[in-house]
Amino acid sequence: MTTLPDFRLETHFAKWEFKARYHMTASDAESMSLDTLLEMATPEDRDAFETMWLGYTETFGAPELRDEIAGTYVGQNSENILCFAGASEGIFAANTVLLDRDSHAIVVTPNYQSHETLPIAICEATGVPLDPEDGWSLDIDRIAAAIRPNTRLVTINFPHNPTGTILPLDRYEALIALCRKHGIYILHDEIFNGLGPSDAMHLPFIADVYERGLSLGVMSKSYGLPGLRIGWIASQDKDVLSRMERLKHYLSICNSGPSEQLARIALKNRDQILARNCAIVDENLPKWEAFFARFPNLFEWQRPDGSCMAFPRYRGAEGVEAFARSLVEEAGVLLLPSTIYSSELGPTPTDRFRLGFGRSGLDEGLAAMEAHIMANTKN
Repeated sequence: MTTLPDFRLETHFAKWEFKARYHMTASDAESMSLDTLLEMATPEDRDAFETMWLGYTETFGAPELRDEIAGTYVGQNSENILCFAGASEGIFAANTVLLDRDSHAIVVTPNYQSHETLPIAICEATGVPLDPEDGWSLDIDRIAAAIRPNTRLVTINFPHNPTGTILPLDRYEALIALCRKHGIYILHDEIFNGLGPSDAMHLPFIADVYERGLSLGVMSKSYGLPGLRIGWIASQDKDVLSRMERLKHYLSICNSGPSEQLARIALKNRDQILARNCAIVDENLPKWEAFFARFPNLFEWQRPDGSCMAFPRYRGAEGVEAFARSLVEEAGVLLLPSTIYSSELGPTPTDRFRLGFGRSGLDEGLAAMEAHIMANTKN
């Protein structure tokens, strides 16, 4: 088995996430406490959680949870849903099942590292960069040019991590038509769907619009419930789901029963939770915009379309990695420099950083960041 490289983002977070005073780069929405979530439950659902049997659950996921997940799509049912222990297990399963050493994969860059590390470990892969001069959009002609006779999988992610971009609908439809023509699967990382400014226009789920589409979802990001460790893939291709289910026997076997019940409660209150999280984004985004307006010579800001992340440019002479390191070491402010998003498949920006605005309590972190800049840089 191929030895996988260190996961740069997770290694960075392992060092700083719980040590830094101000986590200003989080990609998840504000979490809630267990009692707050249970207050949303019906008496019957709360009793089912509190009296549940703590045995194994079904590998595919509890049927009642899969019903709730299916209800977030158009025209899907529980048979089209396979649950995982978080999104990362789903990424691993999809790549392992769909690709072999004779395959070829296409991945957009920059990306969440496992979206390219796993294909590279299995087969040949081609990176297609998003274009910052085109709003971080995807050039479908470049995807077409990258296709080979053995191309098996295209992996995309919108709203995009780390830029927050949402692909225009016409380009999305063109990508689907292109992949349909060549019989290529699309793995769409949709874990930020539904999260962003309240006026965000999110794309249709790939599982709803493409017979070879795999929709990756999770409770961690848009719902702000990463502690549940509940993810899933929705697809019309039941054979692929079955093969991933058999692979899951070697991984988590099944999900946490209590987490499944809590995820079901959250999904029953989906509209309320998403509205609450998008309201936090609406409150925080103008604060970042005002911050960057105060330092026009030091930063270049582009408003994201969705999610709770953005990827501004840092113009300081010392470079973004030194800037991010001094911020966390001296001011306790955690950011992700774009070097974390470097790719083996081609050049990626080296002068940007990821920031987050999906959590409460932003003001103190912004004040600490501004004080550090005023004390250490000329703008």
